[in-house]
Amino acid sequence: QVQLVESGGGLVQAGGSLRLSCAASGRTFSVYVMGWFRQAPGKEREFVARIMWSGSTPYYADSVKGRFSISKDNAKNTVYLQMNSLEPEDTAVYYCASGATLLRYEYWGQGTQVTVSS
Repeated sequence: QVQLVESGGGLVQAGGSLRLSCAASGRTFSVYVMGWFRQAPGKEREFVARIMWSGSTPYYADSVKGRFSISKDNAKNTVYLQMNSLEPEDTAVYYCASGATLLRYEYWGQGTQVTVSS
């Protein structure tokens, strides 16, 4: 199994920034891709960004492109989501996830709340 622990959520004003972290442990040799997802109240979970386990090829949802940046510290097995120019619409619980392929994310963290006030 792969264990994922998110941190870094909180309350921020619109226009502000936050950085989320996701520390991976366990059978990380099986991980191919790491992703960030979010779920707002009353809405379905949506994809935010992903990065290969090697730290290459970041990819973003259109809604966050140009504002969010995903990166990976290979020495720490930690993935980051730098979120700038935050908007109230970014308010959600943010989850990181790992996948052995691009087709499915098998392991999920517990989530971290991000609240953006207007």
